[in-house]
Amino acid sequence: MPVLHTPAHTAGRRPRTALLAAVLLLGAAGGAAVTTAAPAHADEPGWTAEPAAGGAGPARPYFYLAGPAGTVLEDRLALTNTSDREHTVTLRGADAYNTADGALAVSPAVPAAKDGRATAVPGAGSWISFGPAGTVRIPPRTRAVVPFTVTLPPASLPGDHPAAVIASEDGREAGVRIHLRVGGPTLAALTVEDVSVRGKGARAVVAYTLVNRGNVALVPELALRAEGLFGEVPGRTARALPVELLPGQRVSLTEPWPGAPVLDDVDLTLTVTAPGAAPATAGASAWFVPWGIAARIGAGLLALGGVGLAALLLVRKRRRGGPPAEQEPVPAGKRAPEHELTGASR
Repeated sequence: MPVLHTPAHTAGRRPRTALLAAVLLLGAAGGAAVTTAAPAHADEPGWTAEPAAGGAGPARPYFYLAGPAGTVLEDRLALTNTSDREHTVTLRGADAYNTADGALAVSPAVPAAKDGRATAVPGAGSWISFGPAGTVRIPPRTRAVVPFTVTLPPASLPGDHPAAVIASEDGREAGVRIHLRVGGPTLAALTVEDVSVRGKGARAVVAYTLVNRGNVALVPELALRAEGLFGEVPGRTARALPVELLPGQRVSLTEPWPGAPVLDDVDLTLTVTAPGAAPATAGASAWFVPWGIAARIGAGLLALGGVGLAALLLVRKRRRGGPPAEQEPVPAGKRAPEHELTGASR
């Protein structure tokens, strides 16, 4: 599963920074991280893939295509053989999506079922076609320019449809991102969910989930506000997250919180914003207790309680005993006679 690393850009506008012209070295079971295209070394495939330059303009780091549903868009991929031997490269389209931690990845090649039908629901990657140029032989030290088309289905929904062009040879792949937008109404919307606090002190982090509920890619910003029993607690000012959240995708992230208190009962409020989208908020409560100190205090209170209980039992025992030893009982025969009070003198 190739992983695409992408710089942040503003949703709904042409990205301004370089995105991807990368070489992907795949392991036996999955994809490796993307590295920026550079001259080939021993562990690289010996060729690069990138958008063909448009006239005298600067090199393009990605494809940007847009049009109404039902139209056919065209562009060209440049393959450069940087080695001294011939290479045979296979080309295909792929869907782009977010991994669980927010990275961008592309779908692997999916073989057709025995009955000829697709084994997965087709996305924008299935709209890409290289025609008879799906396999290209590139002579040594040669650059080949390969045209391709993107056919937008008549029923395709408006908004962003992330995709990529993948070139492969002998298990090695290079991917170039396609920012593809179908014309029509756009909606920027996101929510933040499942907020919780993990760890304590300077190692505390806030875990949360972001969901893109619109139809355009978003680059969100996050701010953290905290209120404790003794007033406001240092949170985090708004900052851009290193994530491009694709339409319909859900990612689970963590935010460091070095200002977490040592002893307090705190109410957290996370606020996430993105260009064109209404702010999304969610909260959580967390107790911060220094358990080491609390254990020592508890042990001290327990010992003090034990001393008090022992004193109480001793007092009760003395009260329940016989009369004091110095007050011996007087025999009945030796008691002094009782005098009758009559008022008369004797």
